[in-house]
Parts: sequence; C-alpha cells; structure tokens
Amino acid sequence: MDPLDVLTNLDKVFPYYQAIFSADEQTVIGYEVLGRIKINDQVDSLGSFFHDESIPDEYRIEVDDHLLHIAVDEFLELNNQELMLFINRDANLLMLDHGENFLQTLIEKQEKGLHLDQIVLEITEHNFLGDIEQLYHLLLYYRTYGIKVAIDNIGKAGSNLDRIGLLTPDILKIDLQPLRLTSPLQSYYDVLYSIALLARKIGATLLYEDIEVNFQLQYAWKNGGRYYQGYFLSNPTRNFIERDDCKERLRLEFQRYISSEKRKLEGLYNFTEKFNLRVQQMLNKIGKQYTDYKQLLEQLSKELDDCCFRIYICDEDGFQQSVNIFKKANWEIQPQYYLKNWSWRPYFLANIIRMRFDQKGFLSDVYSDIETGELIRTFSYPLDQNLYLFIDLSYEYLYEADGLL
Repeated sequence: MDPLDVLTNLDKVFPYYQAIFSADEQTVIGYEVLGRIKINDQVDSLGSFFHDESIPDEYRIEVDDHLLHIAVDEFLELNNQELMLFINRDANLLMLDHGENFLQTLIEKQEKGLHLDQIVLEITEHNFLGDIEQLYHLLLYYRTYGIKVAIDNIGKAGSNLDRIGLLTPDILKIDLQPLRLTSPLQSYYDVLYSIALLARKIGATLLYEDIEVNFQLQYAWKNGGRYYQGYFLSNPTRNFIERDDCKERLRLEFQRYISSEKRKLEGLYNFTEKFNLRVQQMLNKIGKQYTDYKQLLEQLSKELDDCCFRIYICDEDGFQQSVNIFKKANWEIQPQYYLKNWSWRPYFLANIIRMRFDQKGFLSDVYSDIETGELIRTFSYPLDQNLYLFIDLSYEYLYEADGLL
C-alpha cells in the first residue's frame, strides 16, 4: 500500500472494532481498534501500513491519531463505563515524544466523558528497540491515570519474558495462531505454559487472540484464559456488536468443555487409584525377596514392562538411593544416576510431602522427559523408611490409554 494513498485519503480511513469476550460472563468486555481504508468500494486493512518501518514516523503517527479520535468518539456513544477500548500503538513511535501526544489526546476526551480506566494500551514488546527502562517508566506514568497496558503478540515471535515481567502489564495477549499448524512443536506449548506462570506471578490477565477454530477456544479456556478474541467468535466490524452477541454460544461451548474436562479428571483419578493398587499388590507379592534396590527394580520391571520405561528410588531429600533401570530394546542398568539429587525439580519436595501424609501414590502432569524428549507422566509411590518409588510411564502407553495425554 502506497503511504501517500493513505495520507491523501484520510477521510476514507476509519476504525473497525473486534470484540473481546470474557469467560466469567460470556459477554463482550471491550473492543480492539483496527485501522481500515476504503478505496474504490474495497475495504483494506492498514496493518501493513503501520508495520512498514520504511514509512516516515510522522505519517504513521498522523494516521494513528486520526483513528484514535474517531474511535474514542464512537466508543463514547455507547455510554457504557464497563467496556474497555483496546488501542494499538508502536512503542518506538510512542517514545518519540515520551508518550505525551497520546496521553493529551485521551485527557482531552475526558471532557466528553471518557474514563481513562476504560483505555487499554496495546504494545508489542519484541518490536521495541529503545531503552526498556524508559518504556517501563512511561507505562507506569500512564497507569497513574488509570490506563491499562496489554502486551500483544506473545507466543508469535521472540518475546522476552524478563522484559515483559519488568513492564508488569495488566493483560498478556497470547497468539494462538501456531496451534493451527498440523503439529505444533512441544516447545510452543512449553512457552505458553511459561507465559501462564508469568501472568499468575505478576497478576496479569490472559487474553487469547487469533482464535479461529473451536479447539483453540477450548485450549484458551483450559489454560487460564479470561478473555478471548478471534474470527471464531466475531469478525472485525465497522460498528460495535452487542455485548450478548455470543453469550448463549459461549455458554454452551463452556458447558461442553466442562463436561469433557470432568470426564478426563475422573478418568485420571480412576487410573491413579487402579495403578496405586497395582503397585501396592506387586510390592506385597515381592515382599522382602530382594537383597538390594537393584534387585527390587529388576523384579518391578518385569511386572511393569507393559507401561513404563524407567524406575528408580529416592529418599525424601531427593537423593537417588538406587540405580536407574531403563528400557531401550531391553531393560538395562544405569549406575551413573545413583546418589543424584532431584530436589531442584519443580514440585519435587511438595510431592514428597504429599506422599508422606497421604501414604498413597499419585500421577504427575504430562511433561517432556529430559533424556528422551518424549511426553511422559511419572507415578510416584511411598515405600518404607522415607523412600519413594518413581515409575516413568512411556508415551506409547499414555497414547493408548484414553485421557492420559
């Protein structure tokens, strides 16, 4: 798009609005402003215009300001203080005047009834080339006026979680477009998990965007998303859609997700109870018919050959008290793991205490095994004398068992 075509046709530049929905009420909680231009009866996105760094800064700022004025004025006509208006800004352009022009425009709109706590400023952290400390202070200054901050496009490019943590945004927008790939890398899911942990730590709300199909919405619902946005729910439109536009549809979808998740959790509970009984019966059968832990593990491997690929024993401080017995083509001994310490692993000590008090085994979440790189679960079981048995269940076994992956 020729930038001069945009600048000479500002009267044909206007905002579109894409609705953002909440999980708790299944209603619209806000609208994101998207730039459009209409030439020869065709409406085109201005996304490429705003992302083209070869276009002079002042041109992009002028169009940004034009859209801002129209969007805020139209937003005020809704006369609803519960709604939010999400406004995109290039952080590099914002810092040219330390954010003064943007703030003054919003302050002027206060006279027309705008409440600044209805404004959400969206920036993309990984595109910012300046001093992150200066950007942090600007955002902190905006917050004194009630303006909220959202970090956009997380998960789509090389977002730096340390920098995002420093900026302490109110909302993290996670891009789910990579989920449409035939087979997303496990590292993508790991990044999303890390982002969800970061959001919880800094008190940010998760907004999942680019939701285009049902399973993306289900993933967002299951993984801590409070807000949702995408073509699956609502296309960008010139006018604001009604708040209850998707309420019944979302309610039905959520009920389906809830039923599915409850069935899965019940299945996991039942599997854990049965596997706990299986291990208990095996240990009772073996009794004290072994001279050392290596011999015990060898006997267990024969009983568990159908489901696991690694077995070992640790004490309550995480020091391994046995060798590993590991299944490749056949079972083999790995003596190098004796006395290694695993207390550094997340939740290891918490799980030990859980077993000590409950005196029963439990199943871990799905995670990537360090050595094999495959998705696995670990079944942990308390033995005598402050010792704990760890049984790593193979991917093949989990895949065949309904609901374990």
